[in-house]
Amino acid sequence: MQPRSAKADPQDELAARLRLLQELSGLGLRALARDTGLSSSSLSRYLSGQTVPPWPAVIALCRLVKRDPRPLRPLWEQAQNPLPAPPRSSRQVHFPPRNDLPRDVPDFTGREDQLAAVLDAVEDSRIVALDGMAGVGKTCLAVHAAHHLAADYPDAQLYLDLHGFTEGRDPLDADPALRSLLTALDVPSEKVPIEGVEQLAACWRAELARRKAVVVLDNVADAEHVRPLLPGAGPSVVLITSRNRLVGLDEVPPVSLDVLSAEESAELLARASGEPAGPEGRLARDPQAAAEVLRLCGRLPLALRLAGARLRHRPGWTVGILVERMAEGVDEFDTAFAMSVRQLDRATGRFFRLLGLLPGSSFDEHLAAALAQVPVRSARAMLEDLLDAHLVQQPTAGRYRMHDLVHQHARRACEQQDAAADRARALGRLLDYYVHAAAAADAAMPFLARSRAVTAGEAPQQLPDFAGKEAAFAWYATEYENLIAVFETAMAIGADVHACELPRFMRAFFARRCGTTHLNFLFERSLVAAQRLGDPHQLAEAHSDLGFARYNAGRMTEAADSYASAAVLVAETGDVWSQAELTMRRGFLRWDEGDVDEPLELFREAGRLYEAAGCPTGTAHATAYEAWALLQLGRTEEAASMARETLAVPHPDPSWPPALTARITLGVAIAHEQPEAAEDHLRQALAAARADGHRHNEAWGLNCLGVALRRMGRYEEALAAHREAFALLEELFEEHWKIHFLNGYAETCSLAGLPDQALALYREALDLAPKLGYRHEEAAARAGIAALTQTPE
Repeated sequence: MQPRSAKADPQDELAARLRLLQELSGLGLRALARDTGLSSSSLSRYLSGQTVPPWPAVIALCRLVKRDPRPLRPLWEQAQNPLPAPPRSSRQVHFPPRNDLPRDVPDFTGREDQLAAVLDAVEDSRIVALDGMAGVGKTCLAVHAAHHLAADYPDAQLYLDLHGFTEGRDPLDADPALRSLLTALDVPSEKVPIEGVEQLAACWRAELARRKAVVVLDNVADAEHVRPLLPGAGPSVVLITSRNRLVGLDEVPPVSLDVLSAEESAELLARASGEPAGPEGRLARDPQAAAEVLRLCGRLPLALRLAGARLRHRPGWTVGILVERMAEGVDEFDTAFAMSVRQLDRATGRFFRLLGLLPGSSFDEHLAAALAQVPVRSARAMLEDLLDAHLVQQPTAGRYRMHDLVHQHARRACEQQDAAADRARALGRLLDYYVHAAAAADAAMPFLARSRAVTAGEAPQQLPDFAGKEAAFAWYATEYENLIAVFETAMAIGADVHACELPRFMRAFFARRCGTTHLNFLFERSLVAAQRLGDPHQLAEAHSDLGFARYNAGRMTEAADSYASAAVLVAETGDVWSQAELTMRRGFLRWDEGDVDEPLELFREAGRLYEAAGCPTGTAHATAYEAWALLQLGRTEEAASMARETLAVPHPDPSWPPALTARITLGVAIAHEQPEAAEDHLRQALAAARADGHRHNEAWGLNCLGVALRRMGRYEEALAAHREAFALLEELFEEHWKIHFLNGYAETCSLAGLPDQALALYREALDLAPKLGYRHEEAAARAGIAALTQTPE
């Protein structure tokens, strides 16, 4: 078989691929049409290359033979439009390819053979595991190798500490690890599976397969700890470090590290101490003392760097004095750490010890300042001193981290030297910081009406500056692992107010970036904390928040139960804002359950309550959804009037949900009478959703544009908009979201003279609606099928 020309016509190439799918199915044309729900005549045109099939038809053919349709997507796009496709708007507009790699140490010494072995292993199998004792330089070598590889893997350079051996915290599980990695790749939350480690791992492998990325997975406990994080097909590479030989990963080549050779140790000590080459240096003048330093350090790179840093910053010391100070330790690690810490002044020593309380792997100067209760300027200066002493590392500008052994030393020193009450107060300041910082980040993301003010603890002296939602998203993505660790800490020590409020200020981020599964888990735990508190306000909001998380996860019955529990408590408290929020959420639930009239009344009631609570943004949100409900009831003039009322509320963000909802509603409502204005509104809404990176809203905007264009009689353009919306949902793995769009797409197909395709879409809606509990969509699908299949008299 001759290979196909790279310059073959895309339409012919697509038809050839589809004919291969037919061959795989072993079915004739009629049987294939029957099993895919497509018409025989249409299918014949698709297979012969006469017509480019709609994307759902390609998916139907692929699914029949259990093949992934996504590899065909670029070819289908070329066939659909032979001109170059316009650049897609996505979150990459806001977030460039991520580089999380720690800084490559400037004094990297030796390890030529091991570095070559790592690079060779990557070339052969794309995965390599480095093992060796603590402090032997595994992370240093892995990061050094990753920097070597970075130019050839430009799509992402990621680093994740799995804390397999971190004292005081559990290893990072696969679920949060995978979500953290997918967030680092800027994968939209809509594309991230809602639950299941296997599904998350498959998504991670799929993302790595289409990128050239290098990933360092540090401090792995054992083979099972890291197995879900390994790549599948594709060019991306992964470097693993562990103190244990990962014998369970038979397919992964190991590179074992021992201590440095005597020559390498001497060279690293000289470089770390800044001593000049030749006989004039202190090390050269006292070779016996220099050899004793190497012995006391056990020829371990971490200990050698710490000892060298002391010598560098003590020009008046001899090497003999360094040996005397080091000899006070118990082992090579304690020797190096204790000597370095003793050189710190009292304030910096306390600051260093308190850093041992941090539950996460990296931190910034604002957190350090809050923990130690010092100004940010002072924290920055002390961090510089700790950097000079090699007691902290600076992987990227503004971020710091501690080696596991250093963190362990600081934690033990804090337990030994600081009173329990002082440690408890410092831990309280840590929790206070994260709740208040999360609240500030949440306020910079104008997606919700508002959140209640923080009541947990006291605000720190200074918080990060969130100039806008992009900065807030970036902070959340960076701090994700720490936020989860802090929540667990709050639950463990009984800081119940913190445990109630922290997830509340993470809702917008989770909704956009991390999916709903983990948020449900957090709210289930925070409900327990609220029950311990016995505060009716906290308990009411905990039930309401859990209900909303369950609603977003498609758990409708559980959501209704949570809302019912919240309603009783909200009535007792008399809190008008909480009542407005709960009423709005109940409107969403009732709408999706198939009711129309009751949600309309609920949205109206929510608007009155928001107004009584003095929350104009909430009123606008309720008014926008009241307009949308009126539109669904066919009351277009009222819908248009209320949509304009919402758009009159000033707001700086064009993607503000009330404005987006109102603009889409208005566009559809006036499509008959004012087609140009209608299209303008819809395209503005679509542009705002794309610029915002909200893929659900983009799909919604496209589908509504299709409905409006159909009402204008522009059927081909309408079909193109629907197809693009469905292609986006396929890309996002959002099967359940189709129920919002299927009937509208089917009606457009019917009016455009495509009855077979319309019938297939109606049937898909009829199959999906009962599973999700969408009775209104089920009824619409039945009506559409009846209209297409009834026999004329």
